[in-house]
Amino acid sequence: MNKILINISLILMFASPALAQDQELKREVTLYNPYIPSLSDFKKKSILPAITDTGVVKPVFTYSVTTNPFSPEYTVSPIKAATMEPDPLEKLYKSYVNLGLGNYLSPLAEVSVTNERSKKGAYGLYAKHFSTNGKVKLQNDERVFAGYMDNDVSLFGKKFFSGNYLEGSINYEGRTRYAYGYDTSIVDYDPEKKDIRIGYNNIGGALSFTSVNLDSTDLSYDFDIDYSRFFNSRSLSQNNFGLAGSMAKMCRDFYIGSGLEMDFYRPSKEITERMKYVVAFSPFITKSTTQWNFRVGIQLVLDKDTSSTVKFHFYPDARFSFNIVPTYITFFAGLNGKLEKNTPDKVIIENPFLLRDGSLYTLPNTSHSLILSGGLKGNTGLGGNYILSASYSMITDMLFYSNLVFSDPLFDDQVGNHFFPITDDAQLFNLHGEINGLIGDKIFYNGKANYFNYNLGSNEYPWSKQPWDAQFGIKYNLRNKIIAGIELTALGKRRFISTKSDLYLPSTSYVFKSPVHVNANLSAEYRYTKILSFWLKVNNIAVNRNYDWAFYPTQRFMCMLGLTYSL
Repeated sequence: MNKILINISLILMFASPALAQDQELKREVTLYNPYIPSLSDFKKKSILPAITDTGVVKPVFTYSVTTNPFSPEYTVSPIKAATMEPDPLEKLYKSYVNLGLGNYLSPLAEVSVTNERSKKGAYGLYAKHFSTNGKVKLQNDERVFAGYMDNDVSLFGKKFFSGNYLEGSINYEGRTRYAYGYDTSIVDYDPEKKDIRIGYNNIGGALSFTSVNLDSTDLSYDFDIDYSRFFNSRSLSQNNFGLAGSMAKMCRDFYIGSGLEMDFYRPSKEITERMKYVVAFSPFITKSTTQWNFRVGIQLVLDKDTSSTVKFHFYPDARFSFNIVPTYITFFAGLNGKLEKNTPDKVIIENPFLLRDGSLYTLPNTSHSLILSGGLKGNTGLGGNYILSASYSMITDMLFYSNLVFSDPLFDDQVGNHFFPITDDAQLFNLHGEINGLIGDKIFYNGKANYFNYNLGSNEYPWSKQPWDAQFGIKYNLRNKIIAGIELTALGKRRFISTKSDLYLPSTSYVFKSPVHVNANLSAEYRYTKILSFWLKVNNIAVNRNYDWAFYPTQRFMCMLGLTYSL
């Protein structure tokens, strides 16, 4: 009973302060959200039981192998030797025809006929005709006929042997020019076409026997013989006969050889009774490596023109090149000389209007007694090549030309439309640059430029020679279907000389100046099929007046259309 009373007292003692505190701390609480009980996330741990087997079982077994020999049957068959198959050759067409027509009534016809590929030989025929029939305006505003005509025919053949081949050809070249230019201060001069017509013909043949070297150590040789007859009238002609040969062979890493050349010229008796000839002997030795190469030789020449004396020339032949940066930069230098043969067929390409007195057949040869040259060449790294060079030449009997004007009416056919040759000694300095390349696989470009500085012996100027020239062209090839191009050319100022002669007074000279000439040419070709194409050429778009010689203006704007066809 006492324990009960004590417990009740204790309860009352502790409960009375709590009741009093509850009465003092009574507050009102308003809940706006319902109570949502939640439990915080807890990462569970997963522990899998690991069972370790402590028992080890070692199987033990025995075996035996019984061997028997096996001899298979086999058959030996030869293996075919490996061969390098060449790329398939494109089809070779046996004939080619090119036809065109332009203003100035200018027809073009070109034909080439050959056999198909053969291991025995090759033969064919080539013929070409081109002419113009237009007029040009002179300084006195007179329109004169300034046409010309070129004809070429060649019949050729080649026979192959085991280590050499025999080649021959019969050739004809015809050139017709009209001396339309004259001193316009002369009045009442109106010639007929037949009076100013100049015709040149060259017919001949050539034969050569040449080695085919599959190994560079084999003996190489080349022997040639040729004959031609050049004439522009019955009384003005010249027979040419030539022999040439060269042999070379590798000997202890050196390539040693020599050449011999003989040319004989016989003008007609109406021109001279004397015979002309050139004999040249040229031994040499060369050596080449991947880094450098050189050539050392000499040339001994006997030169006999229509004069009574024989000239002896000694020309050095030394060349050296070295790869500074292989493929990209190569240095080269040379010390050389040469004899430039002023044959009639060469001279008329430069000036076809020489006096018709036989002087064309009596011109002296031009001797380049010393040519010192050097420069750099190589690959541009942009799909092309370049060359930069400088040269210095000492020249004897360099050819120039002067118009000849007779003031006496007895010489009515010489009013400045014909020329006579002038020879002079000269020192020539030349800077030359050239570049070409391919942009992508469609655009091809090329360009070159020259600078000339003449130091003459007796003449004031290098008549008809330009002090500089330049050319740049671009061609665009679209899938080998459309090919188009543009070419720009420029010539520096030139001076021509015209000489006036009088039977009673001293001769006087007149200097004729030609300004800088810039020209642009366009070309385009559309290849309809592999055997048929159409082409267009437009020359001298700027329609600039240019002079080839004093009193000789050239034809201006020219446009030609044509087609090519193969069979």
